[in-house]
Amino acid sequence: MTTAQSSSPKAKDLLAWYDRHRRRLPWRALPGQTPDPYAVWLSEIMLQQTTVTAVKPYFERFLSRWPTVEALAAAELDDVLTEWAGLGYYARARNLHACAKVVTDKHDGIFPSAEGALLALPGIGAYTAAAITAIAFGHKAVVVDGNVERVMARLHAVEEPLPKAKLSLKALAADLTLDHRPGDYAQAVMDLGATVCTPKSPSCVLCPWQKPCRARRLGIAAELPRKMPKKKKPTRRGVCFWLTRSDGAILLRRRPEKGLLGGMMEIPSTPWRDDEWVADEANTHAPVTVARAKWRSLDGLVTHTFTHFHLELGVKAAPVTDKRAGAVGAEQDFVWAHLDAMGDQALPSVMRKVVKHALKVGY
Repeated sequence: MTTAQSSSPKAKDLLAWYDRHRRRLPWRALPGQTPDPYAVWLSEIMLQQTTVTAVKPYFERFLSRWPTVEALAAAELDDVLTEWAGLGYYARARNLHACAKVVTDKHDGIFPSAEGALLALPGIGAYTAAAITAIAFGHKAVVVDGNVERVMARLHAVEEPLPKAKLSLKALAADLTLDHRPGDYAQAVMDLGATVCTPKSPSCVLCPWQKPCRARRLGIAAELPRKMPKKKKPTRRGVCFWLTRSDGAILLRRRPEKGLLGGMMEIPSTPWRDDEWVADEANTHAPVTVARAKWRSLDGLVTHTFTHFHLELGVKAAPVTDKRAGAVGAEQDFVWAHLDAMGDQALPSVMRKVVKHALKVGY
């Protein structure tokens, strides 16, 4: 620990504030407790581009079902994807499972503590490696998420817009990063951004860094960090095929392992594209041809927004005879599922919307 760091008024004030106001989170060790690297890693993967509120129930279910990294590694990928369903960014779930296997098979179930070794694991990027290093193992690391970027931009009145400002904001964060209590310091800055230095209407009067904050003095705290104008998201379109068997089961299909929603289950659909689908063209992608099923279009559209595009899905529905159902069910990647067992299927949020839409319309 350097003399400058140990006597830094900023660091001292922030840690004192954190000791009084730290958030109680299910994955966070209490004062005096030793952090569990597995819990830290699991929470950090889940928290990527997701809110704390959304993550809490998922984290608790995962930890209850798979209390150790070895248990998670031994799980079936389908089970992991099913538990993850609704949390979004499903590549994280596949990488989570792959990482658990690597840690179990190549590291004897023990997470490495060095950033470089953590970066070599599936699904762990620069932020996550730094967070695990600092929080789980108490080693100095520069932990920078969106909350930290916002705090640094305001503290130093950085007006360069994101994402261009990312490197300079990380350098500013590095200048303040401590050798002393690095895990608490990292979590303190993130808590400050999440609870006080919020995106809108920051509570500057409650901030332990209000005096040194340049943006507060300039009266521009709420305006920072500035951001480049967002590009308008395109809209893609598709048609889903709601095929029902005589016993009420619904036909599902597994998506390819690679790509968007990889390995998840879906209501069979056309590809998703910019252009509208005309009926005859869409029907060529149906799991059963028009000659074998009387498809009818259901009223309304299912809408969903992904990171880079909006999606609009029409839904066509048809019954199928048991004889035809057997033929379809025998095909690769197709499976019949009853409605009361849909929770056991790894259906992403958009496909859960399709199911609700088809049932609401009253087919």
